[in-house]
Amino acid sequence: MNETIQPLNPIAFTLGPVSVHWYGIIIGSGLALALYLAIREGNRRGLEKDTFADLMLWAIPIAIISARIYYVIFEWKYYVNHPADIPLIWNGGIAIHGALIGSVLTTYVFAKKRGISFWKIVDIAAPSIILGQAIGRWGNFMNQEAHGGEVTRSFLENLHLPEFIINQMYINGAYYHPTFLYESLWDFAGFFLLLFLRRVNFRRGELFLTYVIWYSIGRFFIEGLRTDSLMLGSLRMAQTISIALVVVAMGILIYRRTKQMTDRRYLDQENS
Repeated sequence: MNETIQPLNPIAFTLGPVSVHWYGIIIGSGLALALYLAIREGNRRGLEKDTFADLMLWAIPIAIISARIYYVIFEWKYYVNHPADIPLIWNGGIAIHGALIGSVLTTYVFAKKRGISFWKIVDIAAPSIILGQAIGRWGNFMNQEAHGGEVTRSFLENLHLPEFIINQMYINGAYYHPTFLYESLWDFAGFFLLLFLRRVNFRRGELFLTYVIWYSIGRFFIEGLRTDSLMLGSLRMAQTISIALVVVAMGILIYRRTKQMTDRRYLDQENS
């Protein structure tokens, strides 16, 4: 039976000499949906109509570039000998932590220039960010990457997974943990959690910090199952950064509350 299993075609269609990959389509779809939701919520929270559209003109390309740079840095042993492969992001190889660093810094500069609260923008964007991540992981699925260690077919069947997922996890003669799926489900759960927490009316900044903590906890444990972690010596970088982000986010949250740095809350109706 195993000999008849064929992976899904990572190429959706071709336009002349150009091949359009499912990876790019899925990532793009996640970004489009995330942007739509952020714009809609931004309008509800009093931001000007074009705020998120203008922000994304800068944040998306910078996030993609920074995500690729981050990945290339930790895989430099390969790319120093294959420099032509550096821009080929459709073959996989972007790091979400790199994207987050680039997009958060871009958002901070953008907010300062527009005279808008940075914390307000990232609070509004938090559910959209994690939803985009949940969808984007299916690009890894199509590329048969970001998987975990070897498992048996019966293990996957006992998870009650659809046949197409089990078959796609059959790679070079073995079955693997669908860690892309674990993270996608964790992110979808985080999306609905953040939607619920909007109604709690947290203080400004706390919704985004909750996103950082939620995502980082899940990523820490899921990363331990993966076989393609970016490494710094014996350290898995994603796990190391996840721990650091949890500590920093919790520290900021506690500090801001202790110092009573803001009384503004998520559902407050003002334009700054």
